[in-house]
Amino acid sequence: MDQGSAPDHVNFTIDLTLEEARRRAEVMAALGPDWDPVAALRSEEAAHALLYSGLDAEQEQVYRRLVAAGVLPGREPGDAASD
Repeated sequence: MDQGSAPDHVNFTIDLTLEEARRRAEVMAALGPDWDPVAALRSEEAAHALLYSGLDAEQEQVYRRLVAAGVLPGREPGDAASD
């Protein structure tokens, strides 16, 4: 097969830097001026602690097996749910 001067593929590049900057600006605009990342993180940590608090013995055993298997993150010392 003679490819001559017409190759099957044309190499090109796309610079997505401007698109990524626009996307990030839109995310920040959607979050609004009142968004507090520290408060959001604290709320997530509290929700995580609440989710795994009050487990009965069987649920605690399953939870520990899932943590050991790497399916769920473990509790850190000092977490509200770690007893």
